[in-house]
Amino acid sequence: MEPVRVALIDDYDVVVRGLANMLRLYTGRVQVQTLSTSGDVVDYVDIALYDSFANPLSDREVIAGLAMNDRVGKVAVYSWEISDSAVSRSLAAGAAALLSKKLPAAELVNALEEIHRGGPSAKVFADRADTAAFNSGDWPGREEGLTQREAEVLALITQGLSNADIVDHTGLSINSVKTYIRTCYRRIGVATRAQAVLWGAQHGFVPDRPHR
Repeated sequence: MEPVRVALIDDYDVVVRGLANMLRLYTGRVQVQTLSTSGDVVDYVDIALYDSFANPLSDREVIAGLAMNDRVGKVAVYSWEISDSAVSRSLAAGAAALLSKKLPAAELVNALEEIHRGGPSAKVFADRADTAAFNSGDWPGREEGLTQREAEVLALITQGLSNADIVDHTGLSINSVKTYIRTCYRRIGVATRAQAVLWGAQHGFVPDRPHR
C-alpha cells in the first residue's frame, strides 16, 4: 500500500512543523508533502489535515476552501473539541472526519489511513479513555513550559478573545478556561491580561497567517 499523502495546515508555522516531526517515524505509511500556514496546497494530496490551533475566526472558511480544492482528496480536522457541535460544524464545512488531538501518533496514522480508505468508517476518531496524555509535536511557548492547551488559550487571548469567546471556540467550561489562564500566567510570569497579550505578541503567539 502506498503511503497516504498528507498536507498539514495551520496558521502557526511551529505547529505544522511540530506535527510533521510527530509523524516522522511513520514515513512508510504517511508522506507529508506540504506544510502550510496559508491553506495553499500545490501538489495533490490524499488528505489535508487541518490543525485548528487557536483559529476561531476562519475555521469554516479554511475547511471549505480545502474541501473545494481539486488538489485535495479529503479534509480531516485535528482538534481538541470533538463535541457533537464541533463535528457538525466540521462536516458541514466539508471535512470528511474529525480527529482528537489526544490520539497518540500511531493512532493518528491509523485514522489517516482509515479516512483515506473510505467506506463505512467512523467520522470521529476520539482518544481512548486511557489515552489522556498530551500529544507530541510543537507549539508556541513550549520552551517556556506551557502545555498545548495553555498555549492555545494564550494564543486566543493574544488574538483578543474574551473568556466567553474561548469557551465557545474550545468547548471547555468557563472554570477550565480560568484554570488554564491562571496556570499560564504563572508559567510566563504575568499578572494581567494586558501583560499576557504583550507577552504573547513578543513570543510567537500571533498567527503567521493573519486572519481575514
